[in-house]
Amino acid sequence: MSDHLSGTRALADPAIDLTDLFAFPSPSQAGRLVLVMNVFPNARPGALFSDAASYRFRVRPASVPVRDSGSLFDVGTDEFALTCTFSAPVGPGDGGEPAQQGTCVLPSGESVSFLVNDERGGEGHGVRCYAGLRLDPFFMDVAREVETRASRRLAFVPKGINTLEGADVLALVVELDVARVFGAASGSVFAVAAETVTAGPYPVRLERLGRPEVKNILMSDNGVDTANRVVDLRDLYNEEDPFRLGPSYVDAYRARLNANLVFFDGLDGKADWTTQPDGTHPLTELLLADFLVVDAAKPYAEDSYFEIERALLEGREHASCGGRSPNDDVIDTLYTLIVNAGHGPRVSDGCDATVPASREFPYLAPANPNPPQQAATIPTVAASQ
Repeated sequence: MSDHLSGTRALADPAIDLTDLFAFPSPSQAGRLVLVMNVFPNARPGALFSDAASYRFRVRPASVPVRDSGSLFDVGTDEFALTCTFSAPVGPGDGGEPAQQGTCVLPSGESVSFLVNDERGGEGHGVRCYAGLRLDPFFMDVAREVETRASRRLAFVPKGINTLEGADVLALVVELDVARVFGAASGSVFAVAAETVTAGPYPVRLERLGRPEVKNILMSDNGVDTANRVVDLRDLYNEEDPFRLGPSYVDAYRARLNANLVFFDGLDGKADWTTQPDGTHPLTELLLADFLVVDAAKPYAEDSYFEIERALLEGREHASCGGRSPNDDVIDTLYTLIVNAGHGPRVSDGCDATVPASREFPYLAPANPNPPQQAATIPTVAASQ
């Protein structure tokens, strides 16, 4: 499920469990970029952010090589970090629940304060922030996806069941003026990642997130990775810097992706991707550069996920904003990509957003006041064959 429950650490503390990351141009105001980080899967009324963690958006200017298929994005070391922290809860507040104060520190060192669950959010220095309980925007037929990997056949049906229907999450929304916050010379194309880290002078990375389903699908254990049949790679992967993988486990990540991508390519009975003689899949290195790529100068779109990456693979200029918006059907896009490379019919799990996100701040739909009881151990890893 996107990045829900993506490792033992996430299961132990849902308040630091990143579930989704979105990055998209403002639908209504040119020159503004919207960043959304969701945490705490299956949150209940009264759920709050951790006062022992920092929630950080990391944004780096990126350039896209044109007419050079197979190359990677050029992402430098210049970085704009927006770090949000939360106070210990006090209260109860006006709604009878504990109250919590949030603060977002901008790249300039300036800060914006806001109250959790206050629809107005906080605003200043070219930035508007919101944090609070919202309806989980992710949609997916989890059971059919897990069955697909376990049975080694496409098990999706035309009318799928959205496993996350009615579930809530804690959302952190930051909308910013690109030129004011990042500087006029920053360009318009950015690599975006999110992470939760321990608070304090020596932060330890707890979770990190770029693209959806990298950990729970693409790095899942499907019994085809002969290099590693024992270790769940997700906790190790969560500890990595999104922009610089360490040397210790990168070969394990590559081996898992290479094996799984060939596995997915064969689900329709034919091969649409050509691997190198050493087994390297064309998508592996691109996916290991695990961040969203968004062009803030392009118009808002709800069907542009992975379009900039596809353009890079094909050696053409990108046509859309890329990134990811809440209503974008990333499961259909992902499965179509890895199963038939876009050369065949769209592979769909048969699900759409039950309650679509809006085009107005804070974008995500209001929380369900009576969310269903969801099992904290919904399977995301298929049984080894």
